[in-house]
Amino acid sequence: MPESAMTQEAIARTRSRRGLPQPHSRPTVTEEELRLKDYITPEDVMNLSCITKDYLCSHDANVYDIDFIRFKIRDMDSGVTLFEVAKPAGYDPKQHHTPGEVIDPDAGRFVRYHFSQGFLKLQSVGATVEFTVGDKPLTHFRMIERHFFRDQELKCFDFEFGFCIPNSKNSVEHIYEFPELPSDLMKEMVENPFETRSDSFYFVDNKLIMHNKADYAYDEPDVAAL
Repeated sequence: MPESAMTQEAIARTRSRRGLPQPHSRPTVTEEELRLKDYITPEDVMNLSCITKDYLCSHDANVYDIDFIRFKIRDMDSGVTLFEVAKPAGYDPKQHHTPGEVIDPDAGRFVRYHFSQGFLKLQSVGATVEFTVGDKPLTHFRMIERHFFRDQELKCFDFEFGFCIPNSKNSVEHIYEFPELPSDLMKEMVENPFETRSDSFYFVDNKLIMHNKADYAYDEPDVAAL
């Protein structure tokens, strides 16, 4: 598989780099309304006023065979790696199930993170993602990621991956500039694990083709370098 020329650093376009997002002022839309559409656009997901309850597209919507194979998060100031995971080479999930076992089609679309309390005080982190692409080229590959604590939006990121050639392996590092959180809000987030959640929406040519979800707990020991 050829390596794509796309080895680059992308800067997040955040709605608020050093403060919480302003109150939601766009026209709101519900998940149910979006599911009635022929396809979902970036503008649609930006008009959601809260975290989603379910996935907005099926696993089969990924007609480009995009497969995320490695993910690493690092503190931009200290360089400390905070999280890293990679698929073993040649990994086939079907080989890891017993005969007759039902394979969850949403497996791999959800991640549960455990970070330290110090993570909430970081100003910026780099998230390196490696992914492969199938037989079709990717044009205007874009990710919108929205983070909430309960029903309060914490931050929103918008990344452009650029063009990816067919049958390529790609690597890109996104830089997340975090807002400064009030101390009372950070305390609530620590005391209520997994009520901090995120939606990651992936688009090709402005059509939703992947939707991943995550939740977060801040219960790990602090790293000295943080």
